[in-house]
Amino acid sequence: MTALAALAFLTGQLTQLAPVDILILVLYFAIVLFIGFYVKGSTNTSEEFFLAGREMTAWIAGLSFVSANLGSLELMGWAGAAYQYGMLATHWYWIGAIPAMLFLGIVMMPFYYISKTHSVPGYLQLRFGEGARGLSAVSFGLMTILMSGVNMYAMALVMKVVLGWNISFSIWVGAITVAIYVMLGGLKSAIINEVLQFVLIWAGAALIPILGLVEAGGWNNLKANIAHNIGSNDYTHLWTTLGHFRDNPMGVHWTGIVFGLGFVVSFGYWTTDFLVVQRVLSANNLRAAKMAPVIGAAFKMAVPLIVIVPGLIALGLNNHGVPLFHLVGENQVSAANPYSYNEVLPLMLIRYCGPGLLGLGITALVAGFMSGMAGNVSAFSTVWTYDLYGAFINKKASDKHYVAMGRWSTVVGMLISIATAYLVANAASIMDYVQALFSFFIAPLFGTVVLGMLWKRATKAGGFWGLLAGTASSIGMWVYTSFGTEIHKALALSRVALSSDARPMAENLYRALWSWLICVAVTVVVSYMTKPTPEAQLAGLVYGATPIPDDGATSIWQKPIFWAVIVIIVFFALNIIFF
Repeated sequence: MTALAALAFLTGQLTQLAPVDILILVLYFAIVLFIGFYVKGSTNTSEEFFLAGREMTAWIAGLSFVSANLGSLELMGWAGAAYQYGMLATHWYWIGAIPAMLFLGIVMMPFYYISKTHSVPGYLQLRFGEGARGLSAVSFGLMTILMSGVNMYAMALVMKVVLGWNISFSIWVGAITVAIYVMLGGLKSAIINEVLQFVLIWAGAALIPILGLVEAGGWNNLKANIAHNIGSNDYTHLWTTLGHFRDNPMGVHWTGIVFGLGFVVSFGYWTTDFLVVQRVLSANNLRAAKMAPVIGAAFKMAVPLIVIVPGLIALGLNNHGVPLFHLVGENQVSAANPYSYNEVLPLMLIRYCGPGLLGLGITALVAGFMSGMAGNVSAFSTVWTYDLYGAFINKKASDKHYVAMGRWSTVVGMLISIATAYLVANAASIMDYVQALFSFFIAPLFGTVVLGMLWKRATKAGGFWGLLAGTASSIGMWVYTSFGTEIHKALALSRVALSSDARPMAENLYRALWSWLICVAVTVVVSYMTKPTPEAQLAGLVYGATPIPDDGATSIWQKPIFWAVIVIIVFFALNIIFF
């Protein structure tokens, strides 16, 4: 393995694609570009370009909802995190997603949908005024650009590891392709491609866990191999190691998982991140809008099979009794250790897939990255056009002008994303970087949105100052824990994460929790110090002041709440099985 690693580091390439693999990859790029040109004629109005005409069924919106999140964050990032932290990474799929997705569908979606808003900042404008809208639009726009850069960098890593392509060349190829089909077809083009990418990802990535478990001799043998290689069985449990920060590889306590991830980060992302909410807003009626997150949650529970399991298999693989892989942080790559945590999935792909299957697998990875890029850049385009340009720069432009602005902002957003892609190289892993971004922008935004929807007494001033305080405090805590001496860092971590044993991922969770608490506290205090909004002006925006319209379900099988209960029962069963 050492000789192979050294050779691969020098040549920059692990394998070569067969002609059939190249054909599959080229065919995929041709199809996504064709879709962009095909739907261009049906995206001439702002409703069509930014919200796909609100004509998507529950299944299409639901698959797009989960697929928009199935980019590098899922494929490369969490496969690497599973190698780095073990089965604890599964929490980001189950407790870190399922309850929040169901809450969005059943509780929050009626308000988003009936208000006919184009974005989450648009809802904040209706509830808290232009100040909250502008602040959330700026922070969200910045986050989407940074997240799009993550997807670009992850795709470039795959091309570097598998094919030896130059990082910059790979970034530009993916960026240009996504910019073309989103600029032409807007959200409709992105959604159609996301459904295609969902199918491709499952078809191309499912072989790795199946063949890997066969090689390992089953799940129990894999757990034994991991315990032997690591010297501990802490890597194959969900909850039993969370009694203390020192007892698990993530350096996290169960309070961080339950409150930091399960409540703040999870609910913040799935209910306020416009990247995913935009997909649900494209539904053709209220029932479809409520069902889409429920459908997405059902598929989300199965995703660890193709993401977490490959990372665990890499931990358990042996060659003559010696661990087969020795992966390091992105910033620790060298000739002796040429591969990082982030590259575990393409390494496993090469191990298990031959000609044809390798092309399908690589195409699946590329599809996931492009899905992430498209989701972020289409969300950025919408928020820029409606909540910044249309709200503060040019309020009286024609609908045609806004559509043109949406197309051009897609290109500009992609160019900025290219610049941000290189920032990821400075992080130990993709997921440490991404979760830090969520703690900056998503956690405090969730505090503002949830108070706005559930508390009539929240005022415009309270919403604005709470959001500002939460965002500023989160960034301040990150600066405080990221710079200075080792003694300073240990002291800072003990204050932010409750223990100096906490590691970067744990720190992110507690930073998110503290920033949410600060946002809520400031919002409540300022709201009680300022004049409340008349209840008549809260109709359609707040529970208790809004009659909820009937979603049209006539039988229990049609009710979104029924299927949400089924999903939550399966969710609890999985957590007990892998406790």
